[in-house]
Amino acid sequence: MFKREFLTKYFPAYVRNRKVIEFMKLKQGNMSVANYAAKFESLCRFSPHYNTVEAEEDKCVKFESGLRPDIKQLIGFTEICNFATLVNKSRICDDDGRAKSNYFKAVNEKRGKNHEGKCLKCGKLDHSTNECKKTIVCYNCKEEGYKSNVCKKPRAAGGKVIALSGDAGDADNLIR
Repeated sequence: MFKREFLTKYFPAYVRNRKVIEFMKLKQGNMSVANYAAKFESLCRFSPHYNTVEAEEDKCVKFESGLRPDIKQLIGFTEICNFATLVNKSRICDDDGRAKSNYFKAVNEKRGKNHEGKCLKCGKLDHSTNECKKTIVCYNCKEEGYKSNVCKKPRAAGGKVIALSGDAGDADNLIR
C-alpha cells in the first residue's frame, strides 16, 4: 500500500511506462554481460509480469533474446530456465569470448612486427623495414634503384648444364 502510494506520488506513470519500453527494447550491444544483466534487473522491476516466480522462464527468454548473437549462439541450445544460472553461463561465455579476442589481437599485433626488431633490408635495430633509407639494389645487374623482377638487362647465367649423349648410359663402369 505504502509502496504504491509512494510510486504514484514520486514516480509518475509516464516515467514508469518509459522504463517498461526501455526494458522491452533492451539489447546487450557493446555492454558486458554483467552490465547488461545489471541494467536488465534494474529495468525489469518496472515490468510486473517478469517479477513473479511463474515468469522465471519468460524472464530467461527475454534476457536471452537481448544477448549478442555470439553469446546467444552458445547459450541458446541449453534452454536454461533459471535466471541466475543463465546470467552466470552467459557471463562465462562473454569472458571467454573477450579472452579469445584479446589473445588473437595480441597474436596479430606480434605477427605484424619483426620479432627481433631488426630491419630486414640492412639489419640495423634502430628502425623497421618500411622506414629503411637503404637504396634498393637489383640482384641481377647490381644497379641501384630497382629490383631484379623489373630488370631490363639479360639475366646472368645461373648454372651450367651438362649434356650427355645416349652412349654414356651403356658404359659398364656405371654405379648400379
